[in-house]
Amino acid sequence: MSEMVEIVDSLEAKILKLINKIKVLEEKAHQLKYELQVSNQNLEKKAVELDHLQKQFETLKIANSLLGSDENKRETKLKINSLIREIDYCIAQLSD
Repeated sequence: MSEMVEIVDSLEAKILKLINKIKVLEEKAHQLKYELQVSNQNLEKKAVELDHLQKQFETLKIANSLLGSDENKRETKLKINSLIREIDYCIAQLSD
């Protein structure tokens, strides 16, 4: 009979250890989910910042070309032509 009590006590101790491990793993999973969420938010912020900086760079290249630089002159002419086409389209829409 004492052997049966020892087995039950052993099983009870093992079950308690497993329950504690589950709690620790759940806490770790929660912490990792939070860290992932923070990392994703940071990534989104960096993507927005990168997009903004790329737009600024393009604007600066065009401004540099307009100030007389020979670099990016072709791109500037293409951009100006694109803007003229957009303006012509708007004028056509207004006159209809």
